[in-house]
Amino acid sequence: MSWEEKVLGQISINIQTGPFGSQLHQSDYSEVGTPVVMPKDLINGKISEESIARVSKEHVERLSRHKIEVGDILYSRRGDVGRCAFTTEREKDWLCGTGCLRVTVDKEQANPRFVFFQLQKPETIGWVVNHAVGATMLNLNTSILNDVPITVPDIETQDKIVSILSAYDDLIENNQKQIKLLEEAAQRLYKEWFVDLHFPGYEDVKVVDGVPEGWRNVPLRNMISFDIGGGWGEENIKDNSDKPAYVIRGTDLHGITHGEMLSIPFRFHTKSNLASRMLQDGDIVFEVSGGSKTEGVARTLLIRQEMLEVYGSPVMCASFCKLVRVSELLYSQYLYDTFQYLRSSGKTTEFDKKSASSIVNYRWKDFLSQQKIFVPPSSVMEIYNSLAENYYYQVINLSKQIECLRNARDRLLPKLMSREIEV
Repeated sequence: MSWEEKVLGQISINIQTGPFGSQLHQSDYSEVGTPVVMPKDLINGKISEESIARVSKEHVERLSRHKIEVGDILYSRRGDVGRCAFTTEREKDWLCGTGCLRVTVDKEQANPRFVFFQLQKPETIGWVVNHAVGATMLNLNTSILNDVPITVPDIETQDKIVSILSAYDDLIENNQKQIKLLEEAAQRLYKEWFVDLHFPGYEDVKVVDGVPEGWRNVPLRNMISFDIGGGWGEENIKDNSDKPAYVIRGTDLHGITHGEMLSIPFRFHTKSNLASRMLQDGDIVFEVSGGSKTEGVARTLLIRQEMLEVYGSPVMCASFCKLVRVSELLYSQYLYDTFQYLRSSGKTTEFDKKSASSIVNYRWKDFLSQQKIFVPPSSVMEIYNSLAENYYYQVINLSKQIECLRNARDRLLPKLMSREIEV
């Protein structure tokens, strides 16, 4: 079995940049329409729809040369230039956006997925980073991608390697689908009980002015015993900043429950800052700054002991987030689910404070004082927690499994590509 040394341009039909800013303006984006893939959407080799931009059919047809085909490989053109993603049937006819490069592999010469796996080798990522241009921010262009070294065996061997590595990806995808189903089930449960008020025994409970008998309707502030902004610390030990802790940023909140628990930064902090901000079971991390004009903020994460044990060191949230501690642990899951519902239904945007730039801040104090929330009796909470917490713990366990599968695949990949393991 022989492997040939080639470059990416030799086994590609096309390598091109996405549309320039002059072709696709901020005003062209809309809430509905065809997704436009930007560098921020390239996550762990896949394309995330969590905050993806969209454009109308008119713009898609105008920019049809940038339509994505199945098997294309998209690269970030600026910043984290080693980041790329493989496109599937789901992304067919989406647009490659500004800031991305699109590689279309010649399927007669190579299996596109094999090429994608080749591009994931640490030495290949290193090559791309080292050949990128720019002093303050790295940039890629078509010429650089054209010259990326690729080692290619016969198609049969490529297919075997793809089959092995794709088995891990299939398991990861299956877990991600299960997480989505669990999240949807949790949202339905919350809405049924606390929005539609079809909680157990609701038929026998009087509702006066929209509030069930025995319940209270209070400002959010009444549910919270403590809240504080996060911190960032130092990259290395410096002066009094010598206490190690992981830091959860707003950009990490989604990933922690979707297979990226270990992607958060590790920093050093002063003793006093860490002591007042160290996360514990039942705390909620709430994003109060960052986001964008289209995405907003108010993303949240419920901290559970099972998460903290993964890190083996203290954990705190970053300065653009708030640590929120509930007055009674019994209501932690419920408050987190309330935050999730308020954001998904668009209600949190009422407290967005949009600046002239793309940064969105949050009117946190107004949110706590003006947003009302039901406080059900403990008997209702105990039943709710038995269901909702079960969903959430399953999500955490699936996220752990995804992390393990991804690590196993990433250890195997270079061994297959270097022929240390024959197929």
